[in-house]
Amino acid sequence: MPAERLTYQSRREQASEALRARGLAALLLSPGSDLAYLAGYRVFASERLTCLVIGADGDATLVVPELESPRANAAAPDLAQRTWGETDDPYALVAQLVTSKGGVAVADQMWALFVLRLQAALAGRGFQLASLLTRGLRMRKDKYERDALRAVSAAADRAFARVLEHEFSGRTEREVAAELATLLRAEGHDEVTFTIVASGPNGASPHHETGERRIATGDTIVLDFGGTRDWYCSDITRTLHVGPDVEDEVRQVHDIVRRSQEAGYAAARTGATAASVDAASRRVIDDAGYGERFIHRTGHGIGLDGHEHPYLVRGNEERLEPGMAFSIEPGIYIPSRFGVRIEDIAILGDDGLAEPLNRADHALAIVR
Repeated sequence: MPAERLTYQSRREQASEALRARGLAALLLSPGSDLAYLAGYRVFASERLTCLVIGADGDATLVVPELESPRANAAAPDLAQRTWGETDDPYALVAQLVTSKGGVAVADQMWALFVLRLQAALAGRGFQLASLLTRGLRMRKDKYERDALRAVSAAADRAFARVLEHEFSGRTEREVAAELATLLRAEGHDEVTFTIVASGPNGASPHHETGERRIATGDTIVLDFGGTRDWYCSDITRTLHVGPDVEDEVRQVHDIVRRSQEAGYAAARTGATAASVDAASRRVIDDAGYGERFIHRTGHGIGLDGHEHPYLVRGNEERLEPGMAFSIEPGIYIPSRFGVRIEDIAILGDDGLAEPLNRADHALAIVR
């Protein structure tokens, strides 16, 4: 059995232990990152039920449509499989595999279509969110995952360095976004998930939808982009300015955001709470008088999903542990004028300190 298969098997064993600890009978996972994490099988969601059933007794079976069976076997040859045809009842098949007493945990993003039919097939059993179990497994990245995150982050850094060589003035946000997507693929991304190009006043919208606004000299631009390589995600944000004549307030705000990010890095240590990292970053911006313009959390976990646990946000008293990967991304947004955000991905190392994965220059980049 290949080494990576042993990894998936050991992960499933850990999931079974977590089920027993909670008195649950089974974990039911539809296509998504939890299934990929525990089986090594990444497949699109469709109206045909695919469901990984992991029991408290340690058994694991992939219930899969017959037409998807060859693909599933190729991806997860060590995993027991039960197939169903077009006229079969896959929900009854799943119910037959849940043999222990207790409730079940279902994938957080499982379609309501599936949940409702599984509730009918497993009548009398309580349903819980799978993330109550899987978050504890997935938050602490192993060596393979850490290396994958380093590689995809380095690829994003290279794409950023290359896009700075191109002209921005006179082009639309959408044109720059398309070019950036091409560069991400050229530097090793398998997929491009998002390319936010927020120019001028659009930069004051943290999740601006890239559009047809034409970039002009004097614009401040927020570039936020990422994708996947070998399933693991990148996510980086840098702020640029078109032309050398930069307003004093833009430079001042950029400096505040940079210092805020540095404070977040300093606070991100083993044993610190997620909330304390948010507080450390936020304090710098509050003290500078821009507190009401920092309108989102300081960071989010990252791995197989672009946003996952842990979340660096006020009220989250979860303690950071080695292997956790997360963004540190403070921002300030001035309505109708401009925005500034700086974002890196970091991993909490075995030495207890946050290791930055993005090494791209944090300075306010001046472009043409």
